[in-house]
Amino acid sequence: MPDSRPRVPLQLVFAIVIALPGAYLGAASYLGLPHPELAPPLAAAVYGIAIIGAAFILSWAAEAAQVDLSAGLALALLALLAVLPEYAVDFVFGFRAGQVFEENGACVPDAAGTNPCSLALANMTGANRVLVGVGWPLVVLVATLAVRHAKRSGGHDSVSTHTGAVTMPRAMSAEVVFLGIATIYSLTLPLRSSLTLVDAAVLVAIFAAYALRLAKAPAEEPDLQGAADWIACRPKPGRRWLVGGLFVIAGLVILTTAEHFAEGLVATGSELGVDQFVLVQWVAPLASESPELIVACLYAWRLKAGNSLGTLLSSKVNQWTLLVGTLPIVFAVSSTSLHGLPLDTHQRLELLLTASQSLFAVSLLVTLGLSLRGAVALLVLFLVQFVTSITLPSETDRIVVVAMSGVYLVLAVAQFIRHRRLLVRTTKDGLVTRFGELEKADEEAEARR
Repeated sequence: MPDSRPRVPLQLVFAIVIALPGAYLGAASYLGLPHPELAPPLAAAVYGIAIIGAAFILSWAAEAAQVDLSAGLALALLALLAVLPEYAVDFVFGFRAGQVFEENGACVPDAAGTNPCSLALANMTGANRVLVGVGWPLVVLVATLAVRHAKRSGGHDSVSTHTGAVTMPRAMSAEVVFLGIATIYSLTLPLRSSLTLVDAAVLVAIFAAYALRLAKAPAEEPDLQGAADWIACRPKPGRRWLVGGLFVIAGLVILTTAEHFAEGLVATGSELGVDQFVLVQWVAPLASESPELIVACLYAWRLKAGNSLGTLLSSKVNQWTLLVGTLPIVFAVSSTSLHGLPLDTHQRLELLLTASQSLFAVSLLVTLGLSLRGAVALLVLFLVQFVTSITLPSETDRIVVVAMSGVYLVLAVAQFIRHRRLLVRTTKDGLVTRFGELEKADEEAEARR
């Protein structure tokens, strides 16, 4: 029964309010209206906060949209919209790299010595590694604490959430398999001198196949709370208009702030003497990924960690396919050429490390679960690469990157060999098994539990 209560949730109001200053300043700048000029660090903060507010609005609207879509397609849509700010920031850097390439015939370093083409990939590789190295372990940690809290309160664990582990339904095999396919292809990228339109076609095709597979999943009643639940409980016609309106608001905020946020980060690096690559790689994802991680943790605390991990997994799939695939398209449009996005040695190593981490992550999820031990491994390995990237000289850090990539690959191969039978089953489930059969298998497994 639709909820007729008129009260708008405070968190939705708050998200809109914190997005307004950055949206106004960004729009005023584009339209030539009077507006204060902010120092680069303050500008990065104001526009970054606006992007965070827009990301929350997108997340709630996408969650509410699940009531009108199939379960799998809704999950893919939620994951896609949740990382829209990531796309916007990356597209800004990709577009600027193309402009520099068109003017000079190459990616000429700026006054601070930063290669503009490297910034186009920095945010993407950093966001991917943060999502897997921090987001996934965070879900397992929060879920473990939630189970212990529930048991102390006289409750019990759930189907997907147990002490020290998070499991996913077999229907989530599709995410694991398509992430694996994209990752295997991505391991060839470090061997190239550029990210080309051919790579774009392959990666976008993988995402399209993934979306088509999920479209066959049956519709389910989503478990919503807070602002998403309030939106979903509106009468159907009003709900659709509201969801559409929130998408438009969030989209306008992102469009008016993404470029200024990127400019603020780069200028802050120049002003404070901080490496611009490091700022773009690690600080920018904090604005674009934080709302998604917060929502995932809230789901995990409610003992819905399987859904939580599934959403982050779906986000990883679309970032590693559609986001990477569209970067060379943006670059080609901006440079008015068919030339691929140039890759120097540093960028190729960053892609190698990101792809290697992704392969290890896939190997952990072949069992359709993530244990506390696996989560700790992801977190520790991430922290090693994060600390070395901001403390060591670039030449020394490159040696660490190669070594860490090797560690990830060796661990991934070991996991695949260890779980080779489950690897075959998960691959079959992800590609061809009917979703009805997968649901029945999950119900039987739960009955035996």
